[in-house]
Amino acid sequence: MKKEKNITTETSILNAAKSIFERKGMDGARMQEIADAAGINKALLHYYYRNKQLLFEAVFKSAFLKLAPQLNEVLNSDASLNDKIKGFTKNYISFIINHPYLPNFIINELNRSPEFVQKFISEKHFPNIQKFKQQVTENVNDGKIRPIKAEQLFINIMALNIFPFVAAPLLKGFLSIDNNDDYRQLMEERTTEVSNFIINALKV
Repeated sequence: MKKEKNITTETSILNAAKSIFERKGMDGARMQEIADAAGINKALLHYYYRNKQLLFEAVFKSAFLKLAPQLNEVLNSDASLNDKIKGFTKNYISFIINHPYLPNFIINELNRSPEFVQKFISEKHFPNIQKFKQQVTENVNDGKIRPIKAEQLFINIMALNIFPFVAAPLLKGFLSIDNNDDYRQLMEERTTEVSNFIINALKV
């Protein structure tokens, strides 16, 4: 019974923290606010997570371990290269729309604590692109797509998917968008726009 209660409490904490981190980011969130949202006192919150950084990492890991298997499945499926590009883009963008804090968090952690990110790279579900690379090489050799290194193609895919979330405030200014719903709609459109752009760029 106690174990079940602990799991429920921890789930409440992670859900509350996720909601607040999404709205206020790492710097704007407060432990007391998270405790209040989870319906517990601050002392109990600190019992589970000693500080905000550890809590943020737990929220990140919970989200990342939902996304990674999806991407891994797409990359290692028997689907065509075009379908993989479409599937990867759709899965990634759709997921980040609901977890917008993740890209900036990863970048911050890469600069602040590379060993933290290294832990996730070693996770068994971390996306493996070896089959994708082989498929790109085969498509190039068969003349199905223009010559391009698989690594460069993967970087292009990642860059087009990630940048609009990392640079959201800047892009909203350039595009004169001051409504979060309008920007979200623009991001949802990119689930197909990005893949179409890449596929067209690969045509011979």
